[in-house]
Amino acid sequence: MTESYMKKLSSTLLDAITDKDPLVQEQVCSALCSLGEVRPVEMLRTCEEYLRQHDKLAHPYRAAVLRAMERVLSSRASELDKDTASTIILLASSEMTRMKDLVGDWQQAVSGVLVALGRQFISKVMEELLHRLQPGALPHCAVLHTLASLSVANAFGVVPFLPSILSSLLPVLGMAKQDTVRMAFCSALQRFSEGALEYLANLDRAPDPTVRKDAFTTDIFSAYDVLFHHWLQSREAKLRLAVVEALGPMSHLLPSERLEEQLPKLLPGILALYKKHSETFYVSKSLGQILEAAVSVGSRTLDTQLDALLAALHSQICVPVESSSPLAMSNQKEALRCFTVLACNSPDRLLAFLLPRLDTNNERTRVGTLQVVRHVINSAAAQMEDKKPFILSSMRLPLLDTNSKVKRAVVQVISAMAHHGYLEQPGGEAMIEYIVQQCALPPEQEPEKPGPSSKDSKADSVRAISVRTLYLVSTTVDRMNHVLWPYLLQFLIPVRFTGALTPLCRSLMHLAQKRQEAGADTFLIQYDTHASLPSPYAVTARLLVVSSSPYLGDGRGVVALRLLSVLHPNIHPLLGQHWETTVPLLLGYLDEHMEETLPQEEWEERLLMFLRDTLAIVSDNVWICQLSLELCRQLPCYDGAPQEKNFLYKCIGTTLGAASSKEVVRKHLQELLETARYQEEAEREGLACCFGICAISHLEDTLAQLEDFVRSEVFRKSIGILNIFKDRSENEVEKVKSALILCYGHVAARAPCELVLAKVESDILRNVFQHFNTKDPALKLCLVQSVCMISHAICSSTQAGSFHFSRKAELVAQMMEFIRAEPLDSLRTPIRKKAMLTCTYLVSVEPALDKQAWADVIRGCLHSVMALLPEPKGEDGGCQESLYLDTLHALEDLLTSLLQQNMTPQGLQMMIEHLSPWIKSPRGHERARALGVSAHLLRYFLEHLRVSALVPFHNLGLLVGLFSPRCADLWPATRQEAMDCVHSLLYLQLGYEGFSQDYRDDVVERLLSLKDGLVHPDPAILFHTCHSVGQIIARRLPPDQLISLLLTMFEGLGDHDQNCSRAATVMINCLLQERGGALQEKVPEIVSVLRSKLQEVQGEHILPAAQHSIYLLATQHCAAVVSSLLGSPLPLDSHTCMLWRALAAEPHLATQVLGLLLEMMNRDVPFKESRAFLLGRTPDRVATLLPLSASCALFEVMSTPAVGPAVLELYPQLFVALLLRVSCTVGVQLPRNLQALERRGASPALATRNLEPCSSAVDTLRAVLLRSGSEDVAQRMDQEGGWELLRTSAGHEEGATRLARAMAEHAGPRLPLVLKALACTQSSVYEVQRVTTTAFLAELLNSNVANDLMLLDSLLESLAARQKDTCASVRRLVLRGLANLASGSPDKEKTEFRTASIRLFGHLNKVCHGDCEDIFLDQVMGGMAPLLLHLQDPQTTVASACRFALLMCGPNLACEELSAAFQKHLQEGRALHFGEFLNTTCKHLASPQMQHFPDLLGRLLSTCLFYCKSSWEGVRAAAPLLTGFLVLHAEPRQQPQVDLDQLISAFQILLKDPAPEVRTRAAEALGRLVKLA
Repeated sequence: MTESYMKKLSSTLLDAITDKDPLVQEQVCSALCSLGEVRPVEMLRTCEEYLRQHDKLAHPYRAAVLRAMERVLSSRASELDKDTASTIILLASSEMTRMKDLVGDWQQAVSGVLVALGRQFISKVMEELLHRLQPGALPHCAVLHTLASLSVANAFGVVPFLPSILSSLLPVLGMAKQDTVRMAFCSALQRFSEGALEYLANLDRAPDPTVRKDAFTTDIFSAYDVLFHHWLQSREAKLRLAVVEALGPMSHLLPSERLEEQLPKLLPGILALYKKHSETFYVSKSLGQILEAAVSVGSRTLDTQLDALLAALHSQICVPVESSSPLAMSNQKEALRCFTVLACNSPDRLLAFLLPRLDTNNERTRVGTLQVVRHVINSAAAQMEDKKPFILSSMRLPLLDTNSKVKRAVVQVISAMAHHGYLEQPGGEAMIEYIVQQCALPPEQEPEKPGPSSKDSKADSVRAISVRTLYLVSTTVDRMNHVLWPYLLQFLIPVRFTGALTPLCRSLMHLAQKRQEAGADTFLIQYDTHASLPSPYAVTARLLVVSSSPYLGDGRGVVALRLLSVLHPNIHPLLGQHWETTVPLLLGYLDEHMEETLPQEEWEERLLMFLRDTLAIVSDNVWICQLSLELCRQLPCYDGAPQEKNFLYKCIGTTLGAASSKEVVRKHLQELLETARYQEEAEREGLACCFGICAISHLEDTLAQLEDFVRSEVFRKSIGILNIFKDRSENEVEKVKSALILCYGHVAARAPCELVLAKVESDILRNVFQHFNTKDPALKLCLVQSVCMISHAICSSTQAGSFHFSRKAELVAQMMEFIRAEPLDSLRTPIRKKAMLTCTYLVSVEPALDKQAWADVIRGCLHSVMALLPEPKGEDGGCQESLYLDTLHALEDLLTSLLQQNMTPQGLQMMIEHLSPWIKSPRGHERARALGVSAHLLRYFLEHLRVSALVPFHNLGLLVGLFSPRCADLWPATRQEAMDCVHSLLYLQLGYEGFSQDYRDDVVERLLSLKDGLVHPDPAILFHTCHSVGQIIARRLPPDQLISLLLTMFEGLGDHDQNCSRAATVMINCLLQERGGALQEKVPEIVSVLRSKLQEVQGEHILPAAQHSIYLLATQHCAAVVSSLLGSPLPLDSHTCMLWRALAAEPHLATQVLGLLLEMMNRDVPFKESRAFLLGRTPDRVATLLPLSASCALFEVMSTPAVGPAVLELYPQLFVALLLRVSCTVGVQLPRNLQALERRGASPALATRNLEPCSSAVDTLRAVLLRSGSEDVAQRMDQEGGWELLRTSAGHEEGATRLARAMAEHAGPRLPLVLKALACTQSSVYEVQRVTTTAFLAELLNSNVANDLMLLDSLLESLAARQKDTCASVRRLVLRGLANLASGSPDKEKTEFRTASIRLFGHLNKVCHGDCEDIFLDQVMGGMAPLLLHLQDPQTTVASACRFALLMCGPNLACEELSAAFQKHLQEGRALHFGEFLNTTCKHLASPQMQHFPDLLGRLLSTCLFYCKSSWEGVRAAAPLLTGFLVLHAEPRQQPQVDLDQLISAFQILLKDPAPEVRTRAAEALGRLVKLA
């Protein structure tokens, strides 16, 4: 049964082999191989049977089946029985010769099958192949190819058959006329020869050790005769190459005498091919084999052919080779192999040919020759042994060559020489020096750089190759140790070898360690026998100085220090123990840093400490003086390295400081002053450092030497004792003065402070002050630097408190002059910084300056730094940035020192007042600097706060109000600093409240966590952060500071920076929200300030923020806000109108506001009657102000759509109050002052509404209708002119009637509550109000609404009550009322339904727990396969829903790994690798954790079968893919759940699917079914 399934699977796949899609066909083959890996015999038999039965199957498909068979046989041939093997051999043999013509793919596949079988069944294969060799007939080319391949694959099996094969083939060689056949013969003869040679070379392992070369020689010579004399003459290039490739191995099998006989013709014939072929690899390879064969038989013919051979081979070496051409590179290797053969045979003639060619004008010739020389040195060492002097002497010219390619070749030759003892010969030192010279080449500037077309990389540069060569020779060639040690030491000192220091030190260190291991006697250098070697002092000086720039020259600092440590016995016998401990510490420090992070000053100080300790240990004045002399001698070596020369000066100063001989010290100092290169700034600085360090131990001598120099004629511009300066110009003398002044500064800074204090005015400043009137910028800078160092020395002294500096004021004034003279458009020198530092040091020195003097200093320094223009980004941006930061820190230090003199809130306030104009500057860079300085001062104040009694921090609100809005500055850096300021201020408040210095408040600490939000590019996040800052301030601000903070922030609304203005509004509103409850008494003041700021400040953000402010205040103090706003003058300006509208933003507040306004409108009488009216003259009624203001305010509130809910809630009260307000203001006039305003015309800033009392009330009533949803009522009144009628005395009654009619028609449901409110007003004292009310009620009786809403009784009752009214108009209207009574795509739906259903299934996972959990879980497993397959649904929404559902199902599946896989692969937005995901899922579905679903595999496979018929291509392709993975991971116990017949049938259908992807997946799945077959 098993075999039948196996055969069925194989047959199904074989039927699909004819698929036209190459990818499908490849998958079918792969599936067949999968079957063959498990059951090779069954699969191979099925394939054999298939090919036999399908005789007319096209050859591409036959080739595909055969390739699958070959792949299986390659690994499983050993499992075949003989019968199966024989069957397949017969099939392959038949297939191979089915067609006479050569069909490459097909016959190559057949050949592969036979070769694979030949490894295991050689006898049967050879029997069949020999059967195909018919006497007198040309064999099929495929047979020849197969025999050739077999002879290489299984030489031991084929070679015994070789005589038989040759006897069959040789008679028909002459019959081969076609080039393809001839090439097949050539290939076969080549492989036969190679197989025979392999066999003969391994006779000890051969099955028949009696086989000898003689068995083949006659046949091979016969074949050679045909190939060389006939076929090699062909015009077909491919055939010629095939012939020459065969002749190489054949030459080894020719009889010796025949070979000697043929060489005079053979060699020229082969050499001639070099001119006929561009690809000459096969020619060179064959030539090498022929030469080896000739040498092996002791041929004498080679001598006559040698010149031609050498010339031809040399030309092959000299041809430029591209690394991208493997054949060309291989050709060179074969040509060099030929040279090896010739070198072993004729070394003298070879060298006679090669060495003269080193002196030619052709670069390629020189490089090629050097390549050959190197090769023969390595490959023919024995033959070259006595030729070493000759070869060395011939290298003199190449050593002078400047061509980089030649140099590389020379270095490679020298490397080979080192390995073979050449450099031990006289003249070898020149080779070593040459290598060192190349190591010293600048890495970026090698001569004759390769052109853009060259492939030379940096790793293959002359220098890189030389460095590698020197190291390898030093470390791996033991015979070179005595040559290189101590010879290499002499290259350490000369400047021209500086670039080679790193490889030199590395090699010397390795050599020294080897010598140490060999014993002390061999390590110690005998200087008397090595006169050319540098002294120990020179080596110490050189290695120490170059270590100061440890990363130059590929990191020479590390190797220099290591070498110095290793050489300690040769430096001084006492240094060993100390250097063994200190040098590793120095190296460890370098390991902790990189070039970018190493603090140079600290590193140099560590090296100087190392030098000081060394000098102290040696403690030998002669040795120290000798070292100082050597250090001075090496000064010219560093003219091009200013940093290292500067350090060398420091080393000189350190060494002189350790010397006990005053004469030596004075002599060296004088020489330094006389020989220094004063034009170099770095050298002036180095010289000054040297004097300063020396003064630590020799202050008197140092000052005396400087004094002598001051008195020299240099300063009088005439010839003096230092006549070396006689030709110097004015500028040069200024440079000398600069150096001298710097020396004084460094002496003051370095020497012991107590000693300096006694000499500062008499010996130091006396010589410095006389140069303050200079205009030379360099001299001015040196003056400031020197004075700064002197001032620091003064204030650092322990006796500074008792020191009276008589010229302090003068010095401070001079520094301020320097500062003011600096340009504000750029920062080029550190003059500002040094001058401010000088002032800082002098703050505490007596005598004290007055407050005004220090205030001038503060203003001048602030202006000098704050007003600096930002530097444009350029090449020196980093240096400029560093200088700016240093200058800013100097300013901070100065201000801090002044603040320290008055550490009180008043002192802090004074400092901030100086900074305030800069904090509010319209220029961003000025604000950023001012905020940074402020933050620094506040931090210092906080850190040094000492509160002895609880006192109020009375200016907290002002300061917080100044800094907090800057948290939103346009400059992100400014925001951070502003946050720090607020943070410090709040902690200062806590300090003044009595909290300890280390107390940390959780609320205030939140400010630090908000910093990231300040630099976020999203403005919403920025202002949200500002709101959070405001909340923190509100929680920690004392109540008495609240109003001052708010008023300060109100001032900030007009900030130049719109962002800060916005932030102020945000924080104001936050404070009002958090602390507004405590501001009731301040509401009028706040409202007044708010209104005035709205008039002053322009900005689109101000008004909305002010509206929110008034809203927040109103939510806490509604009556106070309404009262304050009602105090605004009429007519209302536009800003006040907007504030009123803000009160409608929230329904609850709007309801309160409307209620208050209604109350205000009804609190006072609507008008006052003038005396003229009382006397019976023309009526003169004047509106009262409060109701008028309330009416105007109501209109503004109604103008906001958000007021709608509040209007609906108060609709009856509003409608009635406003209707009555309209009635009682008909004909009422404005107060006289407002009339005048009306006549003059309102200003543009004021609202344009008509202030006329009645019109105002009508407009407000109309607004109520619009906001309450009664637009139809208002529109009806508009159409009928009702509003105009209401405004006039004559038409008012008709207007009220029309309003009632419109209400009845369009707003009937609201009338019951309106009538209820009107009932309370029918007894109004104002007659006109009773008329309006009655007219309104009477008209309602004319409408059906009275009955519909059951209002009839209440209406009649109201009218009946007015029948006896004193007003005739009312009674008339009552009668009128009584008279009125008498007289709303299917596919898409399907997709949406599927999506919704799947998502619902996912959601059900959240709620199905408890009793229903098991039932639902069963449903989940039932839906697993559909969900997995529909991940490939064409509708993306459906596929997305499947992802969601699977994610929801995951946690309920009781398999954590499966759930984790879902989480990993199915997250929304993540690309899904479907195959990988299915594989992982199926692996977990088959895991032991899923055993509680015993029939799971069967259910899943059944579903997959169903989906094989899906109408969607993606789902159809997914079904076999899922099936394949399920089977792949299935356990043997699950096999009964699988119906293989069903699966095979389904996949047979899918193999004919129109979609290639489906067919591919079906073939892949069939290959996996073998597991269950």
